[in-house]
Amino acid sequence: MFEKLALIGIGLIGSSIARATRLKGLAKTIAISTRRQETLDEARALGLGDSYTLDPIEAVKHADLVILCIPVQSYGPVMEQIGPYLEPGAILSDVGSVKGYVFRQMEPHTPKGVHLIPGHPIAGTEHSGPAAGFPELFINRWCVLTPGKTVPAEAIARLTAFWSDLGSNVELMEPTHHDMVLAITSHIPHLVAYNIVGTVSDLEQATQSEVIKFSASGFRDFTRIAASDPTMWRDIFVANKDAVLEMLGRFTEDLQAMSRAIRWGDADTLHAHFTRTRAIRRGIVAAGQESAEPNFGRDRGKH
Repeated sequence: MFEKLALIGIGLIGSSIARATRLKGLAKTIAISTRRQETLDEARALGLGDSYTLDPIEAVKHADLVILCIPVQSYGPVMEQIGPYLEPGAILSDVGSVKGYVFRQMEPHTPKGVHLIPGHPIAGTEHSGPAAGFPELFINRWCVLTPGKTVPAEAIARLTAFWSDLGSNVELMEPTHHDMVLAITSHIPHLVAYNIVGTVSDLEQATQSEVIKFSASGFRDFTRIAASDPTMWRDIFVANKDAVLEMLGRFTEDLQAMSRAIRWGDADTLHAHFTRTRAIRRGIVAAGQESAEPNFGRDRGKH
């Protein structure tokens, strides 16, 4: 499908793209660029690409698909470097969880004739680094593309086909709308998880030990989310602050309403709220985005 795929950054998402691209035969060559020599050496040892360099300019030369797989705060400086060396007709994309900020960082440095189509594969685990990737990561997961208004339909179709071949369901969306949707589906849940785990870390040692010992499923599942890459999530909250603050305000108001119901023993309000919200879970399972098995299917394969 592509002559040369250039991956700038090779963490969980980048390495999964590389593995899946190789498995599906979607690019003749894969060029990998990283900031750190140790990461580059690890990628080389894993055989993720065909060429490896610390220089992103070298990686993007003659590439007809370039995907940034780096923290979003790094986009500006990297785009300044690679912009003049992008091939005419090439597709330029990314995997960041924020799209409005990303578009503002990438567009000024995108030469005429290069097709800017920011993307967001909504897939991942709490693990990071080149070794964390696996080719099945994107199967039956959504990938949102937010192309600019002047991008030709054939370029959008080509990138859509690429992500579809990686296993993703592809959706086109306007950047600002994407950021509002992801603020509540991803960013706020991570913020809540980080906060709850942080609260436990502030408890006295004896209580903290008991919380860890009896974590069962509730607190345990929060810790899984809170184990995500801190650099990436720091950048997401800074880059998507407007949408996050908007949704955080709504969440805080709802939390205060629950607090009042508990304080006044308003059982009817609590029961009605829990019944209504339970339907959301059923909708997620029905949409194929989660398993209905006990313990969310996470015990599968243990026996």
